Amino acid sequence: MTAPDPTSRRRLSVVIAVFCNEGSLRPLFDALREVEAGLDARGIDLEVVCVDDGSHDGSFAVLRALKEARPATRLVKLTRNFGAVRAARTGLRFVTGDCFLFLAADLQDPPGLILEMADRWLQGSKYVLCVRKERTDSLSSKIFSALFYRLIRRTVARDYPRGGYDLALMDRVFQPYLLDSAKNVNTPLFAFWLGFKPDVLEYVRQKRLHGRSGWTFAKRFKFFLDSLLGFSIVPVRAMSVFGALTALVSFAYGSVIAVNALRGVRGAPGFATIVVITSFLFGIVIMMLGVIGEYLWRIYDEVSRKPDSVIELVD
Repeated sequence: MTAPDPTSRRRLSVVIAVFCNEGSLRPLFDALREVEAGLDARGIDLEVVCVDDGSHDGSFAVLRALKEARPATRLVKLTRNFGAVRAARTGLRFVTGDCFLFLAADLQDPPGLILEMADRWLQGSKYVLCVRKERTDSLSSKIFSALFYRLIRRTVARDYPRGGYDLALMDRVFQPYLLDSAKNVNTPLFAFWLGFKPDVLEYVRQKRLHGRSGWTFAKRFKFFLDSLLGFSIVPVRAMSVFGALTALVSFAYGSVIAVNALRGVRGAPGFATIVVITSFLFGIVIMMLGVIGEYLWRIYDEVSRKPDSVIELVD
């Protein structure tokens, strides 16, 4: 490989959201050191932005020590835990690179992939995806993920990766769109929705070796709602279709009762049937109101002018 021209050097920014990752941070930075050497040979400088998302262990102290060893590292500390998506968006405000990516701090996405993504970017790709072809998660996680991505493909983006993705290198043209997106948006899905043709790499997601994941079922379910309600009108239209079908069935049933009354046919007693049908329809109505409320809450959250996150310090 020929020596890069110093006047044409570029910069790749890595945003790392950190939440109770004390055990994996040092191995992560060791891996990034190797990546930095490989990028340097390609004429690319590495910018690292770490956002501590309200960790309650020694993560920030480790980040401080790592910054002493690599002073160019930018540290951002949030006042509390705002969630990985919002922490990553906060770090994006400090990105100055020609391209950027979000990297998990748990080492499940191998940092070595950055070099291959950078090569694709240098060849002209503005959007490089790393798609998981295998994963070592629990059976329940695999089932939830399969259902989630099937729904996303059917309701939002038909060509979305079947197993989803977390790691992607994006050209800086993505940055203003991501910064201006809604607070609760699914960032990977939004980036894909923008329409840039992705260059796809496959990899095997590694097993988590340090600490426990904070990605609870409640957070996954909220992420699912943000993804579906933030990009699709399908839930509202499904309610309209169900309402129309219910009205049609009710009209048909009412017509049968009217005809029987005119013929002098007495209807059979059906108190239990009426109670069951009424309870069922009331449950559907409440569920529909809940879906409408989810949409209204997202509107309120956007116009209430609450910040994505609150920064305690920047170093």
